[in-house]
Amino acid sequence: MPNWLLPENIADVLPSEARKIEELRRVILDNFHLYGYELVMPPMLEYLDSLLAGAGHDMDLRTFKLVDQLSGRTLGLRADMTTQVARIDAHLLNRASVTRLCYSGSVLHTRPNGLHATREPLQIGAEIYGHAGLEADAEIQELALASLALAGFTHVRLDLCHVGVLRAIIENDINAQKDEGALYTFLRAKDVPALEEITASYDAESRRALLALPSLYGDATVLDRARKELPALPGITKALDELAALVKLAGEASVTIDLADLGGYQYESGAMFAIYVPGLPNAVARGGRYDHVGEAFGRARPATGFSMDLRELARLLPVAERKRAIRAPWGREPLLRTKIVALRKAGEVVIQSLPGYENDQDEFECDRVLVLEDGNWIIKNLG
Repeated sequence: MPNWLLPENIADVLPSEARKIEELRRVILDNFHLYGYELVMPPMLEYLDSLLAGAGHDMDLRTFKLVDQLSGRTLGLRADMTTQVARIDAHLLNRASVTRLCYSGSVLHTRPNGLHATREPLQIGAEIYGHAGLEADAEIQELALASLALAGFTHVRLDLCHVGVLRAIIENDINAQKDEGALYTFLRAKDVPALEEITASYDAESRRALLALPSLYGDATVLDRARKELPALPGITKALDELAALVKLAGEASVTIDLADLGGYQYESGAMFAIYVPGLPNAVARGGRYDHVGEAFGRARPATGFSMDLRELARLLPVAERKRAIRAPWGREPLLRTKIVALRKAGEVVIQSLPGYENDQDEFECDRVLVLEDGNWIIKNLG
């Protein structure tokens, strides 16, 4: 096998794509800063029991594992940064006040999430800790939409769901409690025949409610339908009330309700959201409330946040235009060096042509040239 081949669903990022990704990362992190979010940098690997605390079985399957040769303990390469940031808030910062944190870094997956998905997403996200009210959920949703707008996605759809609906139904039926994992899978896939089969022995009210969930999808009027079709359990009423409030707080954003879209169900604890863009079936951003993750680190805190994959976002954007640059001759003369340093300080890209190589790089278009006239180095346009 050629030694330049990479593992399946792992790829190098070449210059033009890398520039798109890095520019996105910078502008989104700068916007997080404007909202008051502090940047943290969790490690790529840590002890497995810490890494998977509160994350659920699905995250365990997605995590690469290895043995630490120093301690003999099992380590995991992070497949998601959410629990790491929760650990930082709960154990290291240990603040009593509201804390806003953000992050950006590579994560690794044992298997890709989709046919053409990478196993090394570049995850970026933001979290709010310490406030249980819907104001925090609304801010996170606003920040996610603002991040996609900065990336150039203005026609997006905010899709809302709430884990409280399914959990209230399951808590009311002993048979459903045994099948929780399967129910989650079938609902997310909207596999009605599988739901009909698995719920055959359930309580009649629970069965009707579970079979209704896949069809409870659409605009905000779905919430009115849900109140009529679902049992009036306290957990369901509370979840629907919170979703109705978040629809109002979303302002002019295009909002839909999907009570079966349960991505992240295993550790989410309240309202969840996914954001979709035209032409792509998968969500480009996901988020929601996860108040109980911090318990594993000795300090449960209200928490809500979102994340997205910068590599996927960049792939959806058009090819970046080549950056304008100035070509300069090779030389170490003081006047030439002074001129080049001054131009670079002013933000110009100046490329000194090495002897025998005057062609442009793929990433840059040299539309100007530095020439010596009457003892002064001046810039002239090319073409």
